[in-house]
Amino acid sequence: MKALTNFFDRIVQRYLPDAFLFAIILTFIVFLMGVLFTGSGPIGMIGNWGDGFWDLLDFAMQMSLIVATGYILANTPVLQKGLTKLSTMANTPAQAIILVTFVASIASWFNYGFGLVAGGLLAIYVARRVPSVDFRLLVASAYSGFLLWHGGLSASAPLLVATEGHFLEDTVGTIPVLDTLFSSFNLFIVIVLLLTLPLVNWLLMRSRDPLSQPNPTLWQNSNNEQQEEEKEQAKEVTPATRLENSQIISLLIGLMGFSYIVYHFVQNGFDLNLNIVIFIFLFLGILLHRTPKRYLNSVTEAVKNIGGIVIQFPFYAGIMGMMVGSGLSEQMSAFFIDISNEFTFPLFTFISSGIVNFFVPSGGGQWAVQGPIMVPASLEIGVSTAKTTMAVAWGDAWTNMIQPFWALPLLAIAGLKVRDIMGFCAIILIYSFFPIAIGLLFL
Repeated sequence: MKALTNFFDRIVQRYLPDAFLFAIILTFIVFLMGVLFTGSGPIGMIGNWGDGFWDLLDFAMQMSLIVATGYILANTPVLQKGLTKLSTMANTPAQAIILVTFVASIASWFNYGFGLVAGGLLAIYVARRVPSVDFRLLVASAYSGFLLWHGGLSASAPLLVATEGHFLEDTVGTIPVLDTLFSSFNLFIVIVLLLTLPLVNWLLMRSRDPLSQPNPTLWQNSNNEQQEEEKEQAKEVTPATRLENSQIISLLIGLMGFSYIVYHFVQNGFDLNLNIVIFIFLFLGILLHRTPKRYLNSVTEAVKNIGGIVIQFPFYAGIMGMMVGSGLSEQMSAFFIDISNEFTFPLFTFISSGIVNFFVPSGGGQWAVQGPIMVPASLEIGVSTAKTTMAVAWGDAWTNMIQPFWALPLLAIAGLKVRDIMGFCAIILIYSFFPIAIGLLFL
């Protein structure tokens, strides 16, 4: 296990380029495939690319808000105090690894932005309490919990197809989350991973030699926000500053937001779509930050994590435009029809999604590219579109373990680099293939 981990570390450090380059490389690949295999000329492919470039602006905003609201919620005083108290449950390195993996997995299932931030923060608090733990493995354990995100409540693909107006509605209509996120096969995968990932990371700990101690300077900024807030309050009090620090304003708008949440579920039943998930986390963050000033300060930090989404999604939309406009998506659908049957199609969909994720390191962007390919194929073969959606979702989550794009926010919190955790995550990738494949094939 140690040799395999070190091998993957060396490969990743040498050959893995920046995340933004994946979108550009995939653009070139799809352009060339369209020219070579569909009969479309270069000018036609350029037209398809440019015409589709802005088709996902609404979706890009939704994905940005998912990340931002999760980050904001994880940085509320209540959640931070809870993480500090939670860290007291770990007194040994083994307990530290298991605790961080389990909590990060649950948090990621609720919201992937929240899971990344909460996992990184908890790793720091736990390492402060158990300084003998391997900090690199502890942070990798936190990131391994991110594997569950696309089977959870912030999952891009299943929440999108449950939302009216999504770009495949004319083909499949809307698919309720009871058929995707809360299906028997998805719950099986989630539960198995939730219970076994801590044990896999514990085995990784047992196979490791002791490493250097975590950097204590990482925790010296725990009171910085409080000190800055005290300095702000010491300044001259004006009507504007009173409004900025008014708890009443946050309470009133928070209550208004939650009144609508109750109204939404009363009117629509358990309609847990992408918009309502963002809405819940947004207003929960407002209430828990207590004042507009604190909330806006957290927003300023949160938006630093969404730059990649904002700049990459137009490229994903352009890729989708080329694939659909050239007919390339139909040709790829025919390929999967030829090699699949009703039983094997979910597995091939999962594997192909994992491969595509190397080039499109975003669940939403990947669904925009692969959804128009896989859904028509599933309809022709006779496979459930709900299971096809989740196969694409799990493929994206699966290879995120060795795709560093979504690890960056967590690594920024922990003060580590991608090469510090990727070897551990490669082992998680190999293991997790089996429960995911079993769930998709046999349930």
